[in-house]
Amino acid sequence: MTDLNKGYTTIPFPAARKVIMDAGRWGSRRHLIHALLEIDVTQAREIMQERKERTGKSLSFTGFLVTCLAQAIKTNPSVQAYRNWRNLLVLFEDVDVVTLIETKVGGVALPHVIRAANRKSFCQIHDEIREVQEKPDRSAQGGGLIDMAPRLPAFMRDIFYWALHMNPHWFKKIQGTTLITSVGMFGQGGGWGFGFLPFHTLGLTVGGITAKPGVVGGRIEIRQVLDLTISFDHDIVDGADAARFANTLKGLIETASGLEVMVEREKESAG
Repeated sequence: MTDLNKGYTTIPFPAARKVIMDAGRWGSRRHLIHALLEIDVTQAREIMQERKERTGKSLSFTGFLVTCLAQAIKTNPSVQAYRNWRNLLVLFEDVDVVTLIETKVGGVALPHVIRAANRKSFCQIHDEIREVQEKPDRSAQGGGLIDMAPRLPAFMRDIFYWALHMNPHWFKKIQGTTLITSVGMFGQGGGWGFGFLPFHTLGLTVGGITAKPGVVGGRIEIRQVLDLTISFDHDIVDGADAARFANTLKGLIETASGLEVMVEREKESAG
């Protein structure tokens, strides 16, 4: 509603924001550690640009990061461990990645879960993300609890969150095993972000990409550098395990893991 005489506009508070507020409240209770990384993504971006010029189609950078994240966790499974109500750690073999996908401008991003991402190729993950962007109702996370939660009283939502926290298997079924969100897509230039991590043991926040000088083969070159934040639940993940995981993830991203193979196969099929 707009009141021209009073000089302000009022709009309804989005019901879905209540869940976001819950996430911030639960996340503030945890013992998190954060790693701020600068990762050279020049090779990956060049491959994507070459492919776009050749085919006219863009590849999902988020999908590429999901692929690398899943493979890094596969090598370091302890970073997605969860403690159950019996005080036992549960380590899942599959990596189910929650990917926040904006399906409409100004709307709350849809938390789509890419199941068993560690057993999918980059091409499969890319296609899945694009399909959800075009048809949000195809996501198993569309509707259901997402639509119902904002309508419940806060104490009932808290009971639900507590039950999820105590049962890792139920949590995995609903919320996946890890999380990746991007803030860099909304602006240009570098910068890190700190996202909510209310329940997941591990989460990535993708920041901006900027051009910076780097040393390549003894020469100084301009490189494209991604600012990436890795957040861990320090109650579950030891610092040494976190460091090993971060090193593995950095290596996979910088070597464009999975991209070159896909592009080469496309060229062979076209030829």
